[in-house]
Amino acid sequence: MDCTPVFKKVKAASRSLNLLGMEAVNKILLTIADAVVENRDFILSENEKDLVLMDRSDPNYDRLLLTTERINNIVSDLRNVAGLTGPLDRVLMKSVRPNGLVISKVSVPFGVIGVIYEARPNVTLDVFSLCIKSGNACILKGGSDAINSNTAIVQLIQAVLEKNDTDKNVIALLPAGRYETTQLLNAVDYVYLIIPRGSRNLIDFVRENSAIPVIETGAGICHTYFDETGDKDKGRRIIHNAKTRRVSVCNALDCLIVHENRLEDLDYLVGLCSDSGVVIYADEKAFTALKGKYPPELLEAATNESFGTEFLSYKMAVKTVESFDEALLHINKYGSKHSEAIISENNSRIQLFCKSVDASSVYANASTAFTDGAEFGLGAEIGISTQKLHARGPMGLEALTTYKWIVEGNGQIRI
Repeated sequence: MDCTPVFKKVKAASRSLNLLGMEAVNKILLTIADAVVENRDFILSENEKDLVLMDRSDPNYDRLLLTTERINNIVSDLRNVAGLTGPLDRVLMKSVRPNGLVISKVSVPFGVIGVIYEARPNVTLDVFSLCIKSGNACILKGGSDAINSNTAIVQLIQAVLEKNDTDKNVIALLPAGRYETTQLLNAVDYVYLIIPRGSRNLIDFVRENSAIPVIETGAGICHTYFDETGDKDKGRRIIHNAKTRRVSVCNALDCLIVHENRLEDLDYLVGLCSDSGVVIYADEKAFTALKGKYPPELLEAATNESFGTEFLSYKMAVKTVESFDEALLHINKYGSKHSEAIISENNSRIQLFCKSVDASSVYANASTAFTDGAEFGLGAEIGISTQKLHARGPMGLEALTTYKWIVEGNGQIRI
């Protein structure tokens, strides 16, 4: 399919958003929330068409799955976004120059944002809500694995837009082919920003092939370091929650790092994980400490591939270190700059960990499962940025704006 006509329509529609007041935007979001509730059974039936084509053992199965509870959460996020203060037309800086010029730095939308994602149909509504609230049109490129779910949701959104006298082309869903992806990555005359959400392979492909600026999101290889001063009861709860709350998401724990002086507590620390059926890939020291104490069918010797892997399933690596510095070196080598945590009662060590670890979100005595736009008070999120330019961490409304300078004068000329 030649996507150029779609790109042109979306770009034209994006200009109309500049004239759409925040009251109208909020009304659209609340109406869509109601429409999702009213059409829940239809959305679930379309989602089932996608699910039957995917193996249940595929880590993406859980990401693809919609349930009544998950739809209710999506609806709650839509309403939360409607209740947030709009991010546009904020005066970020203002000054009066000696020559009388008044110079203001004001927040504005990007215009058109392209989002490429895999499996997760909830992203369709999250992206749209944040984009329209921040004055951006969006072009979505979902995967073939969620095509029925995404199509149903986009059609619902467009129907609400038309009923509210708003150009339905402020959102577009491209076909699920690779050719369409290539076109989107090269639509330099129509799209101003690309955001990929999905596997490391997807993110790498987008970064290497896009002619449009990219914000990398999604891939999370997350560590939790249990320090020699760590509280084992805190650690037991945090480790279990970070690993098992939802294993298919990017903030899930992939590698537990434990100080060798606390190996005697390792079986207690991962005890709840055994109840959840978590397979542990343990290095030599950790394997010895767990042998006979952790279910043998769930305990395997670690290999080189066990570290630096985003499991997205009930699997976790365990690395033993001799020192705090060795833990930092391991995280620096294998982390993806997403979310990292320390469990410690040594405040100076906690502060050093927070300063030393290069990640978008760093935790002290808390689960990495909190890396989420809603949990950070941002409403919904468009993704977790693991890079440093423009946005980092959960990307809410503010991250979807840029700025322009407005200069007001009274006849001044430059000599």
